[in-house]
Amino acid sequence: MPARVGREPRHSAPSGGSDRREPGGCMKRDAFDTWSLGELDAVESALDAWVPADAPSGLGDAMRYAVLDGGKRLRPLLVLAAAEAVHGEREAALRAASAVELIHAYSLVHDDLPCMDNDVLRRGKPTVHVRFGVAQAMLAGDAMQALAFEVLTPESSVVAPALQARLCGLLARAAGDAGMAGGQAIDLASVGLRLDERALCDMHRRKTGALLKASVLMGAACGTSSPAQWQALSAYGEAVGLAFQVVDDILDVTQASATLGKTAGKDLDHNKPTYVSVLGLDAARHRADELRRAARAALGASGLGNVRSLLVLADRVVDRES
Repeated sequence: MPARVGREPRHSAPSGGSDRREPGGCMKRDAFDTWSLGELDAVESALDAWVPADAPSGLGDAMRYAVLDGGKRLRPLLVLAAAEAVHGEREAALRAASAVELIHAYSLVHDDLPCMDNDVLRRGKPTVHVRFGVAQAMLAGDAMQALAFEVLTPESSVVAPALQARLCGLLARAAGDAGMAGGQAIDLASVGLRLDERALCDMHRRKTGALLKASVLMGAACGTSSPAQWQALSAYGEAVGLAFQVVDDILDVTQASATLGKTAGKDLDHNKPTYVSVLGLDAARHRADELRRAARAALGASGLGNVRSLLVLADRVVDRES
């Protein structure tokens, strides 16, 4: 593996000290903000260190444009919050958090291409193919997908080989035909069609939910959990993943492009089925709240003490405005 992937991030990782905890291991909401800002800085630093600026012929510029200094970083936060809940290994969790964001960023680059959604705005700036050209955008996405697995498999002994393999498997399955890519294929094939809620859920559990669920499970894999705890975290990840898409569909018809940082109303314009078109706006909002409750119930059933950050993340997925 190239030395750049093994370089240390420029900032040290937050220690996660106990002064941020309430009795019973719960995290105060203002402490969550402190925790998340520290973790976001750690992820940004890791990505800055691991995404190469020196890739040939401007490829590095396109990769860094696609992934650095933008986005909610929800998936990395889910990785790191789940790892905290199971006392996970910090180095493995940070690499998993960075890898899942690289896969997410690559998927956005490819989704925005003219052959897919043909979008011109992402994260408040021109999409990669608008800025660098279609061919360079395609290559940047390909390179970020490969880099994600490179980050997960350092040549040094900082992450045990068995854990490397487990993380790679979780991420690959979430990104492939059973997950994100398969969901995108269904999405493209569903333009102009009327889907019922069951078919819509199947599409979005793959396209959006699989990677969010995998983020939780990759964090959990970095520590120790019982089969029941693993299943509870899986149920939490599935509920949060679907809630994210429901809220995305709501925001697509209720918010302006400037607020979203991407083109508003594009699903309606492209005649794509959404939770709003299938259920109606009020019912979609109710569905998002149901999924929030399911996520919280799963954590309550897990028996894990340190889940406050996961609880707050579920709330923020549903309550967000962009």
